[in-house]
Amino acid sequence: MPATNPPLKSAHVAPSHSLLQQFLLREHRDEPVANWMIFPVIYAFVLLTHLPLLRLPYFWDEAGYYIPAAYDFFRTGSLIPYSTLTNAHPPLPTLYLAMWWRVSVFTPVVTRLATCLVAAFALTAVFALVRRLMNTTVAVATTLLTAIYPVWFTQSTLAQADIYAAAGTLWALVYALDELPSARRGWIAAVWFSLAALSKETAIVMPLTLAAWHVWETRRKPAQARGHWRAVMQFVLPALPLCAWYAYHFHKTGYIFGNPQYVRYNAVLTLHLLRFFLALGQRLMQITIYMNLFVPILCMVAAMFLPALRRADGSKRPRVSWNVQAQIGLLLLVNLIFFSIAGGAVLARYLLPLYPLILLLCVSTWRRRVEQWPWIVALSTVAFLAGLFVNPPYRFTPEDNLTYRSLIIMQQQAIAQVIHRAPGGTVLTAWPATDELRRPELGYVRKPVHVVAIDNFSLPQIETASQLHNYDAALVFATKYELPDSLRWTHFGDQQWNKEYFGYHYDLPPALIAKLLHGDVVWLARTRGLWTAVLLFNRPQRVSVPANVAPLQTYTATLTSQEAQPLHTEVSR
Repeated sequence: MPATNPPLKSAHVAPSHSLLQQFLLREHRDEPVANWMIFPVIYAFVLLTHLPLLRLPYFWDEAGYYIPAAYDFFRTGSLIPYSTLTNAHPPLPTLYLAMWWRVSVFTPVVTRLATCLVAAFALTAVFALVRRLMNTTVAVATTLLTAIYPVWFTQSTLAQADIYAAAGTLWALVYALDELPSARRGWIAAVWFSLAALSKETAIVMPLTLAAWHVWETRRKPAQARGHWRAVMQFVLPALPLCAWYAYHFHKTGYIFGNPQYVRYNAVLTLHLLRFFLALGQRLMQITIYMNLFVPILCMVAAMFLPALRRADGSKRPRVSWNVQAQIGLLLLVNLIFFSIAGGAVLARYLLPLYPLILLLCVSTWRRRVEQWPWIVALSTVAFLAGLFVNPPYRFTPEDNLTYRSLIIMQQQAIAQVIHRAPGGTVLTAWPATDELRRPELGYVRKPVHVVAIDNFSLPQIETASQLHNYDAALVFATKYELPDSLRWTHFGDQQWNKEYFGYHYDLPPALIAKLLHGDVVWLARTRGLWTAVLLFNRPQRVSVPANVAPLQTYTATLTSQEAQPLHTEVSR
């Protein structure tokens, strides 16, 4: 009988397997599909999954800086914003958004469609990078998991600099992540790194880290020293356009890195050893367990105890090369350290380019060591989808899952109540509602509303507000996500260091705010961990807060259920 080759195990797929499983389990030779053919598919996926978010008005840092800065340029051509404090962020997102508004119309829908385009472009880079390092099946799984990871998913429509910088960085890594990139690939990577740095200044950490890697390689591999020194030069060059931007900013404003308050908050107050270790702990959490990221990581760790599977020819399934894994590890380490020092707020979105790299390591490990690895992809998909809708048992930023949508809807409803119940009146509130009321371009009001601004709704700020008498209504809300009482043990928010280094404060409940300001709660909405309320005052008057205000429980206990909740609306996600 003629000899026959045994069939490949992975080529046989049970009829019960899904189409995705059949594709992921198939051993096949990668077809030379161009990235431009992949991009429309990814963009369609991003648009379809974000349809309910496209008409939302602008939110938090969008409203506080990025949209006002782009809108100033759109109207006047000024790269230096004048309607908000300048913080020296590079201008590429501003130029990009203004271009779309110029060819279309200034509206949140256009902004979000343009941002989805950038997010899809970044996901195409993830696909291209993983396909180059592994194969198409791993690329599909990694791109899918990146797209639905809660932090990435929400940033895909928010017009903040992080998604723009992530797109430039990931395309640069497509060409830069190699043992020794060719001269051509190195120059292409340098261009992409430059665009990333001109989107957000902190993106310069990536090319400088790779430059340091290649300096080390010149000593370890003297025979290739010339090529590595070329790579060092190419990866240092992206700092030049960033320096040119800072020179321009200094020429126009007299400040290099932005206004003094911004620099103090993001680069001066962070220089404490205890604060560094506390921030580093939060950063480690953000790349290991945050928003259910622990599911793929634990599966990867478990898979590493299994032997590598073998292909038909007896060879082991390939892994990401040790050299590239070492570079990825260095990028993770340097970013963790850098973002534990720089940046006042420890936001997960600052680490956006790291999540595809982590997922690449996870998926490549599963495929190498687990026969039925598509089931792990499915499990991770379910975990990430759950993270989008279910709040975790620890404090987080609302913009890191769909809680931000609930918060925007509450703010819209509350502002509508303010306009209806106090037309033409002055409103006491805090940021970002101050901008939402004063700036019609943000999508909340048709004409500006007069506001009296306070920092937050903590007891000291409410005490300050009680000394004023120049407002007719108050729009109060939870400025930070609050855990339910049953989970308070999982955080250390009441510790002094959390208040000193990370600006934590306790917002008073709306009924207590109304009692201290001698007003009435006429509208209240809640979603888990967040609330928004509207207060009305019969007439402006100066009131005094009792001297002994420390025991808040005493005041809270005196509130009847009718006082505490005159109107309760549950906001649906």
